[in-house]
Amino acid sequence: MLRAMTDPATPAPSTVLLVEDDPAIAQAVLYALRAEGFAVEHRMLGGDVAARVRAGGVDLVLLDVGLPDIGGFEVCRQLRGFSALPVVFLTARGDEFDRVLGLELGADDYIAKPFSPRELVARVRARLRRHPAAEAAGPRRQGRFEHDADARRLRFDGRLLDLTRHEYALLAELLRRPGAILGRAQLLDRAWADAPESGERTVDTHVKTLRAKLRQVDPGADPIRTHRGIGYSLDVD
Repeated sequence: MLRAMTDPATPAPSTVLLVEDDPAIAQAVLYALRAEGFAVEHRMLGGDVAARVRAGGVDLVLLDVGLPDIGGFEVCRQLRGFSALPVVFLTARGDEFDRVLGLELGADDYIAKPFSPRELVARVRARLRRHPAAEAAGPRRQGRFEHDADARRLRFDGRLLDLTRHEYALLAELLRRPGAILGRAQLLDRAWADAPESGERTVDTHVKTLRAKLRQVDPGADPIRTHRGIGYSLDVD
């Protein structure tokens, strides 16, 4: 009866997988997210995460660094082997080394404990807005490019590109809207969201390295177009 009354046009809530072994913290996070309309599943062990993500239906992972079986950094490394799902670390560690390590492993954000439930919910919403579900639909060919968003891999003329994390994010953002001119500030907001101190020259530097890697595949290729005073666009054909 309840199923018949459900409005099929109502979108399903985003599902967050919380991986946290501290019961008090877990309960606070569960309450905060559910109160804002999220569906939340809870696991206490890092070893349970990869299998659950592979099963599908998870939109974001909130991952504690200090888990009792395997650490959150190792869990993130496992996930990045097959998934581009947003990962946000929860941790009592706040020093720069741990933040940088987590981000270099492919995490999308890093929240140090103690944190406010309001801030956590805002961070989760922000990450989900930057990661539309449509991106996780398997490899997609666009002209000379092939993009596997789940695996965070990009190919050019069939050849896998060896990209850094920010090179990948920059090229994926350009590929999202081929032909459209994207400003440096817009590219910074999308590809360097975890490094707000970065300046617009960072975009120019990464465009230069991307062009060099594309020319390793085809010496005559220059699909990234510069629009002086405006930004960049990508020609996929």
